[in-house]
Amino acid sequence: MNKNSKIYIAGNTGLVGSAIVRKLRSEGYNNLVFTQYPEYDLRNQKQVNDFFAKEKPEYVFIAAAKVGGINANETYPAEFVYDNMMIEFNTIHAAYQNDVKKLLFLGSSCIYPKYADQPMSEDELLTGELEPTNEPYAIAKISGLKMCDYYRRQYRCDFISAMPTNLYGPNDNYNLETSHVLPALIRKIHLAKCLENNDFKAIRKDLKTRPFSVETKYDSNWSDNGIKELLNSFGIKVINSVSSVNSVVSLTLWGSGSPYREFLHVDDLTDALLFLMNNYSDYGHINVGTGKDITIKNLAEMIKGIVGFQGKIEWDTSKPDGTPRKMLDVSKLNDEGWRENISLEDGITKVYEKYLN
Repeated sequence: MNKNSKIYIAGNTGLVGSAIVRKLRSEGYNNLVFTQYPEYDLRNQKQVNDFFAKEKPEYVFIAAAKVGGINANETYPAEFVYDNMMIEFNTIHAAYQNDVKKLLFLGSSCIYPKYADQPMSEDELLTGELEPTNEPYAIAKISGLKMCDYYRRQYRCDFISAMPTNLYGPNDNYNLETSHVLPALIRKIHLAKCLENNDFKAIRKDLKTRPFSVETKYDSNWSDNGIKELLNSFGIKVINSVSSVNSVVSLTLWGSGSPYREFLHVDDLTDALLFLMNNYSDYGHINVGTGKDITIKNLAEMIKGIVGFQGKIEWDTSKPDGTPRKMLDVSKLNDEGWRENISLEDGITKVYEKYLN
């Protein structure tokens, strides 16, 4: 890509898409185009075709997706399959029809089997059953990366796929019903700390600033007790009121805390994506991650320390854990010449500082 190339970022308002925009602009790429819902619904083939015919982008990043954690996948499986497949198929096909020079499709590490060998290399794809708790999303993402391969094979399109590990960073989704584990932990532990300090002003500010769940909308008439009941429904509970300014609070989290997960700051991801767009062209997908993992329990304790929560974290083992371990083999990307820069603790600290502001 040169600095004047017309570049389309699908999903530019999300965690990854907004980070791609920041990265491109910081590197001097300013001829960027976007689609805005509802004028352009990427699930609508005609609207996607109209956009490509009008704008004629030279390069495309597909970061648009319907995303969510275990609860969202289990609650809305049909939506996860349909929405994501339509977004992918419409955008990839329109890119082919309009002679896009290069396209990069963003997948997810959930494409790998539940019991894949660890760390998971690119060759582990389709070697076993998927994790049931995120199967709908995984099926859609596998379809997208295979579509890129098939269009490369049949039409000689320069379409590539990158499979990032679990991501976090600015502009993340903190909705407790649909968020992934790391942003959910940040928000729950932050709210638990506020409750610990009887800081209902801070709690109200948080609830007003960010959606709490799909169904729950902020109500300025909520009493302090009403807020306590709401937080209790998400595992944040007052055990004992010590004084007017402090309470003993416990936080109950899903599962055992024993699964291992790998996390990559989204700014590191976008650095890798720009590197791949300019340097990589091949069949198959390429993993993007750190090659380092941490248990969910240790992650929660790390965030607890960063936030300053003093209470106890408990684990509800009646809830599902998901895949026991998910760590990517990133040797292929490392061999191409790229490695991450941001440590997990430093990254979370910066994210929490931004969360507060």
